[in-house]
Amino acid sequence: MNDQIVKDLTLLLLYLTSWKEEVFDDFVIRRAWKGYLFEALDALEEAGYINQTRRAKSVTLTEAGCERARALATKYLGDRSEGEDNA
Repeated sequence: MNDQIVKDLTLLLLYLTSWKEEVFDDFVIRRAWKGYLFEALDALEEAGYINQTRRAKSVTLTEAGCERARALATKYLGDRSEGEDNA
């Protein structure tokens, strides 16, 4: 399978299974469990789409990662992706 497709679908799945977490009163992050290929997660981190640590079981999606994931949702899910912004 094409490496780019694996990265794209990993980012999309991270986004679709993510949740919002309020860190401070006006600062919210989007977090997801990182049960995916480490190579794909490392590539997404290098691209600036996620932040991760080796000790944590979850990753945080960056604003760029969320924007890219929304574009991928449109590409792969079409009209079914409208209104997808998880709680």
